[in-house]
Amino acid sequence: MKIAIVGATGMVGEIMLKVLAERNFPITELIPVASEKSVGKTISYKGVDYTIKSMEEAVKMRPQIALFSAGGTISLEWAPKFAAVGTTVIDNSSAWRMNPEIKLIVPEINASSLTADDKIIANPNCSTTQLVMALAPLHKQYSIRRVIVSTYQSITGTGVKAVRQLENEYKNESGEMVYAYPIHRNAIPHCDVFEDNGYTKEEMKLVNETKKILNDQNIALTATAVRIPVVGGHSEAVNIEFENDFDLAELRRILHDTAGVVVQDNTDTNTYPMPLYAEGKNDVFVGRIRRDESLKNTINMWIVADNLRKGAATNTIQIAEYLIENKLV
Repeated sequence: MKIAIVGATGMVGEIMLKVLAERNFPITELIPVASEKSVGKTISYKGVDYTIKSMEEAVKMRPQIALFSAGGTISLEWAPKFAAVGTTVIDNSSAWRMNPEIKLIVPEINASSLTADDKIIANPNCSTTQLVMALAPLHKQYSIRRVIVSTYQSITGTGVKAVRQLENEYKNESGEMVYAYPIHRNAIPHCDVFEDNGYTKEEMKLVNETKKILNDQNIALTATAVRIPVVGGHSEAVNIEFENDFDLAELRRILHDTAGVVVQDNTDTNTYPMPLYAEGKNDVFVGRIRRDESLKNTINMWIVADNLRKGAATNTIQIAEYLIENKLV
């Protein structure tokens, strides 16, 4: 099983290598791929050094699976070239997500739709992934009518330069500014670029990707995405209106029994999800589950996950595991 990691030196690429090792992923040959300036250097995986390859070299090596986390422009150019030699590409960028011919996959929800013919598979946006992990089982049971989501997103979603900006500001040192404003002791209601409708690209990803993954264009969904000075993961305040009434204890049981979801919800002990404790974990954490007393058939909840893990690297690797287990590669 030859596996290529495209973007191996980036934040998500580094986490991919950690998750692959933790899960004892069946690799016979690892092919790390990065930008030209990194080609020829080495990275370590399970105590062994591997030489970083160029895109051209990696394609010629014909890996069975290529895990992409190198940006949309690179994915658009190179994913089809890998697919053309028989490689199955699992892409972390936004390049392919809304392509009607490409499947957008969260394994716990819709991996069963995959076939051996799917040579490019899209991984959802990090904030979408944790949202749908909680929504999917509830939609199946109660039928969701409308969702209002406000995100509180980690700077790691922007990348290593954002982490450096926060560190510099914390130490009162000057340095490169990734954001238009200071992020230390601040909240910036601006994730990604603004679109013509006044929403950011991040907010529209939440809207459009959720509908595609849940396979229901009738769900009404609106989002506000905010960047906060946190490293551990993304948090989301979510209001969900259902078509049907629900029993709160049953709803909690459904979430509790959902693979990949951990319910942390005890107000007596101040137990609720926080990015401080989600960091480094692969699960999605749900808490503050309560009825919305202003509207019938409606609940509020708080969803937290490590955006570099389940939001990116872990979900990608879970897709690859599904492909191998079901002999689709």
